Amino acid sequence: MESMFLKIWKSWVDGGSIMIPLALVAVALYAGGLNLLAYLKRRRFTPSSEAQMREWVAHPEKAEGEVGEIIRYTQDGVRSLNDVSKRFEEVIAAKIPEVDRRLVFLNVLVAAAPLLGLLGTVMGMLVTFKAIAQGGGKTVDAMADGISQALITTEMGLLIALPGMFLAYQIRRRRNEYVGFLASLESISLRHFRRQFRFRGMTRVFTRSDFKDKAPAPVAASTSPSQVNTGLTHP
Repeated sequence: MESMFLKIWKSWVDGGSIMIPLALVAVALYAGGLNLLAYLKRRRFTPSSEAQMREWVAHPEKAEGEVGEIIRYTQDGVRSLNDVSKRFEEVIAAKIPEVDRRLVFLNVLVAAAPLLGLLGTVMGMLVTFKAIAQGGGKTVDAMADGISQALITTEMGLLIALPGMFLAYQIRRRRNEYVGFLASLESISLRHFRRQFRFRGMTRVFTRSDFKDKAPAPVAASTSPSQVNTGLTHP
């Protein structure tokens, strides 16, 4: 075990000064990514079935966890379907943008890791070419150091970026699942409240049966347009 750590440390030292920013990128990437993934996993937003969501929407007092908080907030004091939609927009605006900002930052770090490795490669090749140009008895050692630096930094940059891409993908998948859940919950809530608001205000849903056998009354020639009976009754 001790020899393995010594090999890792020697490889790290051979990578040169560019290994320091690579280490900082790795710490920021994985610390921030794992923290964000844990935050999304703590969002217990998926009930066992759609039937349970419908029951919770119909009886908010039975809803549990964060889902219950969202349901109760989106139903508190609403008077129209438009109010329900606005409440869900507020929920999305409060929870999703922060995740998106942190995810963008993680993607920047994932892209930066191989670029720093490439920079280390260029610096290592410069050391190699400088050793060749100077010549002398230490040329071989200097060339070996330059080539080692070039290869190690490239390898380290890729080792940091590839798992980081997978981590960012998992975060993006959880984020999309959360957005999809909120859209599904909004749809269920709108269907629930549409039945309650059917005959109230502008949310009334007219059907063909509403107009059956309701022909407009004849309009006298002297009747003004404002006195015309359209045959529709407003709630």
